[in-house]
Amino acid sequence: MMANIEQEDKHQFAPKKFNMWVFVFTSFMFFAALTSGFIVYSGGHGTGIDIKLPAIFTYSTIIIVASSITMYLASKAARELQFGKQRLFLTLTILLGVAFFAIQSYAWLVLLPGMGIYFSNPNASQSFVYVFIWMHLLHILAGVLLLANTLWGTYRNKQQVKNLFGMQMSSIFWHFVDIIWIYLYVFLLLNQY
Repeated sequence: MMANIEQEDKHQFAPKKFNMWVFVFTSFMFFAALTSGFIVYSGGHGTGIDIKLPAIFTYSTIIIVASSITMYLASKAARELQFGKQRLFLTLTILLGVAFFAIQSYAWLVLLPGMGIYFSNPNASQSFVYVFIWMHLLHILAGVLLLANTLWGTYRNKQQVKNLFGMQMSSIFWHFVDIIWIYLYVFLLLNQY
């Protein structure tokens, strides 16, 4: 009887998982289009962003990589039915996501008054930096909300199959936003000058 319920739940989850992968793919294509636009613009004008990226971006990258590790540990704990560890690592992932968001927001202050780089700029390559950051931060915000919902679900004593599904969906999305930031960061490093 229990096996039938779990099998029905898995069939119910398949469309949701497919939708998540479609969203991940379209988001990837969105960021690919942004970086392509940057390449076309900067190639036509022969300039990159003409700045050295602030060190704050390195710190945020370290934080986002750490959040991927804590997300992996949360997923592992969920599979091993260690709910206390799952909650702990999910909480750490959320906190690291919030820290990433805060550091990226602080980076605007470094770029604006500190370096004199504005969104509306004669060198549109520099404007792209803001678009990359803002669009990625929207995804981070969505990821933190998804993680918070998954954490909340662990306190509501959901069936294990639903708990694992929530962890799987959160993991897919969170690792995606981590990979996108690393891609954007390396891309910006390669186009500093």
